[in-house]
Amino acid sequence: MADNIPLHPVWNNTNKNARYNAGRHHSCCDWLVNTCRRKKELKARTVWLGCPEKCEEKYPRNAIKNQKYNIFTFVPGVLYQQFKLFLNLYFLVVSCSQFVPALKIGYLYTYWAPLGFVVAVTMVREAVDEYRRYQRDKEMNSQMYSKLTVRGKVQVKSSDIQVGDLIIVEKNQRIPADMIFLRTSEKNGSCFIRTDQLDGETDWKLKIAVVCTQRLPALGDLFSINSYVYAQKPQLDIHSFEGNFTREDSDPPIHESLSIENTLWASTIVASGTVIGVVIYTGKETRSVLNTSNPKNKMGLLDLELNSLTKALFAAMVVLSVVMVALQGFVGPWFRNLFRFVLLFSYVIPISLRVNLDMGKAVYGWMIMKDENIPGTVVRTSTIPEELGRLVYLLTDKTGTLTQNEMVFKRLHLGTVSYGTDTMDEIQSHIIQSYAQGTSQSNGSSNTSTPSRKSQPAAPKVRKSVSSRIHEAVKAIALCHNVTPVYESRAGVNGETEYAEADQDFSDENRTYQASSPDEVALVQWTESVGLTLVNRDLTSMQLKTPGGQIFTFYILQIFPFTSESKRMGIIVREESTGDITFYMKGADVAMSSTVQYNDWLEEECGNMAREGLRTLVVAKKSLSEDQYQDFESRYSQAKLSIHDRALKVAAVVESLEREMELLCLTGVEDQLQADVRPTLELLRNAGIKIWMLTGDKLETATCIAKSSHLVSRSQDIHIFKPVLNRGEAHLELNAFRRKHDCAFVISGDSLEVCLKYYEHEFVELACQCPAVVCCRCSPTQKAQIVKLLQQHTGKRTCAIGDGGNDVSMIQAADCGIGIEGKEGKQASLAADFSIKQFKHIGRLLMVHGRNSYKRSAALGQFVMHRGLIISTMQAVFSSVFYFASVPLYQGFLMVGYATIYTMFPVFSLVLDQDVKPETALLYPELYKDLTKGRSLSFKTFLIWFLISVYQGGILMYGALLLFESEFVHVVSISFTALILTELLMVALTIRTWHWLMVFGEFLSLGCYVASLAFLNEYFDVAFIATPTFLWKVSVITVVSCLPLYILKYLRRKFSPPNYSKLTS
Repeated sequence: MADNIPLHPVWNNTNKNARYNAGRHHSCCDWLVNTCRRKKELKARTVWLGCPEKCEEKYPRNAIKNQKYNIFTFVPGVLYQQFKLFLNLYFLVVSCSQFVPALKIGYLYTYWAPLGFVVAVTMVREAVDEYRRYQRDKEMNSQMYSKLTVRGKVQVKSSDIQVGDLIIVEKNQRIPADMIFLRTSEKNGSCFIRTDQLDGETDWKLKIAVVCTQRLPALGDLFSINSYVYAQKPQLDIHSFEGNFTREDSDPPIHESLSIENTLWASTIVASGTVIGVVIYTGKETRSVLNTSNPKNKMGLLDLELNSLTKALFAAMVVLSVVMVALQGFVGPWFRNLFRFVLLFSYVIPISLRVNLDMGKAVYGWMIMKDENIPGTVVRTSTIPEELGRLVYLLTDKTGTLTQNEMVFKRLHLGTVSYGTDTMDEIQSHIIQSYAQGTSQSNGSSNTSTPSRKSQPAAPKVRKSVSSRIHEAVKAIALCHNVTPVYESRAGVNGETEYAEADQDFSDENRTYQASSPDEVALVQWTESVGLTLVNRDLTSMQLKTPGGQIFTFYILQIFPFTSESKRMGIIVREESTGDITFYMKGADVAMSSTVQYNDWLEEECGNMAREGLRTLVVAKKSLSEDQYQDFESRYSQAKLSIHDRALKVAAVVESLEREMELLCLTGVEDQLQADVRPTLELLRNAGIKIWMLTGDKLETATCIAKSSHLVSRSQDIHIFKPVLNRGEAHLELNAFRRKHDCAFVISGDSLEVCLKYYEHEFVELACQCPAVVCCRCSPTQKAQIVKLLQQHTGKRTCAIGDGGNDVSMIQAADCGIGIEGKEGKQASLAADFSIKQFKHIGRLLMVHGRNSYKRSAALGQFVMHRGLIISTMQAVFSSVFYFASVPLYQGFLMVGYATIYTMFPVFSLVLDQDVKPETALLYPELYKDLTKGRSLSFKTFLIWFLISVYQGGILMYGALLLFESEFVHVVSISFTALILTELLMVALTIRTWHWLMVFGEFLSLGCYVASLAFLNEYFDVAFIATPTFLWKVSVITVVSCLPLYILKYLRRKFSPPNYSKLTS
């Protein structure tokens, strides 16, 4: 049952999210197709070996597809995404209205040119992205594989592979579809695969071929037997599988049960030998595809806020138009007049807002990529740089993101003595010494060969010498593991790779170790460094080489693998030379403390090592007599054959051995952190960002890294959520957790699933109050689910950072996804919005670039709105003076010029503005907290700009009318000149840090305006402009419109300065 628990809730959620996304991003047809497919895909299946035509169902194609659109949906899809925004939709309507003669106000180009430009730029950008995705997919789908048929091998494309095909996969080739492992070229019937793109762990996994097919004499015999595989329905869980293999033509029929170790999932890589498998799931039904979600179109919070402001402006504009028509007295065709007023005031919502913001985003992206302090950073989604300045939750992967996934052996503790990295040479000399004595007495066992420094009394309960205890400990570490030494095959003289055992290259340079856990490899590498080397291993024996070059053989009698329940692994070996049988065991201190003999140091030392961030393992042994072992073996094999409660009975038999074991030593292994992880996490925490660590790794490891990386500070308690299976247990655990205050929180994926099923709201509420949260044993889908939960329950912005294929779903679900180019490949960095080289770069990316992008865009957006509001206020005053006539104040080129050539450069130069230097922003991360409150752009700041615009527009228009009673014709030239000067002065008022380009932009715009006066004869009277009266009157109006604002700004900076100015002054 345990395997099925994760399924129901995850499945429902995925379904729900799929529908939700489909509803949002796809047409109804897509949604219908998805729904139909959902029903169909959940079926168990019987697959006949090598007979795809016997399949009763039609299964999906084995093609990878990451594109958002196809040829037909591209244009409608992009246009829908564009005009979904109120701003763009509004402009489309306004532009279309200009085709109606009664409503025509200016030239068509003044409306259609900017709109066409915005849409064209977006289309080109989307098309380029889409084409890149298409190229990547095509490359994957056209990889060639050998398919086995009755007539021999044929080459077949990855996308043409079907359920039931027999596929041959060579070493270092990607597995194209989910398969059952039938045969391998390796003699022992097993192979290693790399799963880093599936679950993010870089260690190799051991897979075992189906015994019945592995025993067949030749490859072609796969077609001469009559057999099939029964496989359960496709599901999300990558760590479990249930199925059966049946051969019908033998007598009696052979039945073999299939589990996860007989499977080869798609997207994993074969690491040793050549494998042959039968395909059981293809395309959308493979585990790797089921665990990835559709990428969504991300939209920044700033864009959403501006969208709501434009709606408010639109409402204000309609009200203003109604007031104008009402003051007219609703005479004549008032409805048409109302529409004309709406068009006249349409500049309240400037189309240049989108153009300016999009160009601004492009500039921020360019700045991020050009920053020399964070080399190699790539911006893949140019639409959301402002999100980097608004993050509250950071969800990070562990393996490869916070850690390098390189294990180093650091500490060996024997109870009375402890050896660190600097004293390893002492251990080496002890080992050499004890083996040298062993040879002189022609005996490999160390019990008889005690070093001569301490003579050993004949008493039965002896304190062994340090030397013999070290020897025992090292030997135990060298034998108790699941590691296999692998030798790269060197081609012989004739170029053949198959060679006899005798001429196998056993040299140390050629040996690499493989195991399912990097800790074990670190331990075996360490024993090699002190002189005891593991040189060979198969399913029944292993060989150790001593410092003197002797080879000792040990037969493996039983092996008890590590499970997350038992938290320990054991092995029973018989030494060839002496026939001694020894039971070795190693495991976590919690699991081992009850099985070893009484001692007073174990618990304390484990605590000390854990505080240093080391992963601890306790090693123990027990010598067995022949009779004891025979008795154990008969009970053990009996328990393994039982049908009911098999697991419980087997565990009970093994436990009968695990009593009063002799404690040998305690080992400490360190998983090295990435560079500067601690200061970076500290920086982020001070910036008010809550950090959650989501990892597929074990609970102990995750807790260890949380401590060593200072994700959890030293003084903090850690609350480990006990494993829960049902509603009642979850309820009790949540209540226990509620009583804790200010402690870090650790939970495993299975318990999380149960909590989310029954107490989603309560759980998220409690978890959000914690300073740090660690979720271990998370599947890729669960990672994405946690991101979505945080978004729904808190409404805050989330950021996900990871480096493996298993982080892609989480990165795509977050508001802002950051990928690290790591050892686990480039999959995460390609799917992310921002790609960085190292975890430490995230500090500068958020504190400096995120801050600047958000502050600049907020200032730019509001300024562009202010620019439109001023001119609309002037239009309103103008109309009201002229008996509410719906006549434009400025026509044609003046309007286009106003939004572009006359004011664009200075306004756009706001993207270079910064309130604090980058060094200050990094030194005081607390400044970042202010940004998350969103005060730079809110209804309050917008209202202030609105009032400024109304005041300035009114002053400019009334000033022009007051000072120019006699030459009323010149109203246009006076008010327009004053308007341009006011805008340039306002930009100068807004800027916080001057840049030479800003000064250049101001003078360039002024120069352009003065130069263009000569050409615009239809609007301006050049002779009049040259007179001194014109100049002084324009100056007076400009001063009256701007001076009060300068005074107000000065007073505000004096009496209530913002935080950043306190630091810079």
